[in-house]
Formats: sequence, C-alpha cells, structure tokens
Amino acid sequence: MLVSEHDYQRTLEYSFSALGMLKRAKIPPYPHFYELCYTYASGINEQLNERLNMLLGKENTLSMENVLQVYREFFDNPSDLESQLTNVSQEMSSKIDAVNRAMDEAIDTAEVYSGSLEGAATKLDSQLDAPTLKRLAAKLHAETKRMQEANQNLEEKLKASKNDISSLKRDLDTARRETMLDALTKIPNRKSFDQRIKQEFELYAKSGKGFSLLMMDIDHFKAFNDNYGHQTGDQVLRLVAMTVKSNIKGRDHAARYGGEEFAAILPDTDLKGARVIAEKIRKAVHAKELLKRSTNQKLGRITVSIGAASIHRDESLHELIERADECLYAAKRAGRNRVVCETDEEFRNSKVA
Repeated sequence: MLVSEHDYQRTLEYSFSALGMLKRAKIPPYPHFYELCYTYASGINEQLNERLNMLLGKENTLSMENVLQVYREFFDNPSDLESQLTNVSQEMSSKIDAVNRAMDEAIDTAEVYSGSLEGAATKLDSQLDAPTLKRLAAKLHAETKRMQEANQNLEEKLKASKNDISSLKRDLDTARRETMLDALTKIPNRKSFDQRIKQEFELYAKSGKGFSLLMMDIDHFKAFNDNYGHQTGDQVLRLVAMTVKSNIKGRDHAARYGGEEFAAILPDTDLKGARVIAEKIRKAVHAKELLKRSTNQKLGRITVSIGAASIHRDESLHELIERADECLYAAKRAGRNRVVCETDEEFRNSKVA
C-alpha cells in the first residue's frame, strides 16, 4: 500500500510521541505499552485519552501501574458501546427465538385440530346414534375452544414480542449511530467517513456525479497540548469540529479523520466550489480566539491548513484521498493557515520536489 508523505510524517510523530511518553515514565517499550501510548498520541480513542489525561496530572508522565490499569481497561475488555451492541443483539435474538417457539406451538395445535376435524368428518360419514353424535360434538367444541385459546395466546405473544423487538431495534439503531460519532467532538468519526466516501464513490461510478474532498489539519496542535495541557487541546478539537460542521450544508459530510485532522466530503461540488468552502472554513477558524476557561486567559488564534481535490475519471478512491492529503501537506510546507488545491502551484511544486 502506498503511503503519502504527510501520512508518513504524521505516523512518525505519533511514534516519537509514544516512545517519549514511555521514556519519561521509564517504562519499557513492550508492544502492548507502545500500542497504548501510540493510540493516545493519535487521538483516535477519546475515552482512552480522557482516562490517561486524568492519570497524567501536572507531571505529564505515567507510572507502570497507570499504564497497566488503562491497558487492561481498554484493550483487554470490550468497550461499553461494544458491550451494549452485543447485549442488544443477544436480547433481540432471544425475542426472535421466543416468537419462533410460539409459532411452533401454534402449528402443533393447528395440526392436532386439523386431525380432529378429519376424524370427525370420517365418523360423520357413517350412521351415528344420538349419544355418540353428542360426544363427538362436545369433543369438537373442546378442540375448537383450545384452538381459539392457542390463537389468542399466540396473538398476545406476537404483540408483546413486536413491541419488545421494536424497542430493541431503536436501542440498536441508537448504538449504531453512536459508533459513527466521534465521542469528543460529536461529529462523524473515521468509520463514518470511510463508509460515506465509499458511497459517494460508488454513486460517481454509476451516475458520473462528481464530488470533492477537503483534508484539514490544525496547525501547531502539539504546541497547544504541550503549552496549555490536554484539556485545552480537547477544547481546540471541539471548536474546530463545530466550525467545520457549521460551514458545510446539505449532503456535505464532515468528520474527524484522526488526531487533529478533519475531512469534509462535498457531493456535487467541483474544485472551484470546494476552494470556496475551504476558504470559508479557514477564515471562520482563524476568526476565533481561544480562551482558557479557568482563567479567561487569551491563548491566541487557531489556524488550519486545508488540501482540496476532486474525483477524476478512472482513478481509485485511494488516489483521491492521497492527492487531497498531499495538497494538505503542501499547504503546511507553504506556511500553514492556507488552502491548497490540486491545480495550485504549491501542489505542483510539491510533486516535483
């Protein structure tokens, strides 16, 4: 798999950050400890980051006990959301099994009743005296009553199961939606992005309706974390996410791509339109001044670098994402706080370099 220069640099930074955390805490870089710190550095698991931020404290370092505790919590056990999905699925399966059992019981009862009717029909073909006819009528009446009761019981069970399954379906739909949201910023996450851009690509292949992609990265984000703490860094992420989301509309789809990087899928939008939206986002982010909530201290303005690209005929989805990412990296190299499109000189120069 080809890796863009920007991806390479970003993952390298995550690696250095993870190793730095382990080094400061004098914890051996065993694979599971490294995995934990790398996940923290990448910012892809907000619950894990919040947990570690609480343990880091003012010293900004960990203990072996902390690392083991968080690793067991997040890597040895399934997440709450995964448990919720599993529980709902198990309950729904149980309800469906109950419905199947009720149906089987009703079928058995109907078969017995059908047999009784056939037997009665055979007997009625012969000459029956009054007492025998009376007994046969009484038996048929009892069988009919039992059949009615069985049908009523089935109807009640089906009605109750229908309500239970509807409730479980709502819970399952809610849980599924949550798996598509970034817990920290409350906008769609990488999983949602991957699903949506695949849909747009398939639509483009069928109908020829093009779309554009913006890749955005917060400038000097690491400095915010290092200078003001991870809570301020989280505040920056939420602010940028809200700004990106508020500056797109319609079928446009904004998502947190990973760490301090965001993306926006822009259906039915050409490169010229994508540049307009990107500039709107860039200016809106730059217009906001960050304040430290506890002291109201002004921490300066946030800026973002943005790369923009549009889908080309006969190219893969990977090529589109890579080109938009390269445009983003070109914007970083050109001085940050700017938009670079695939037709810009900055991008062409980066390809030559």
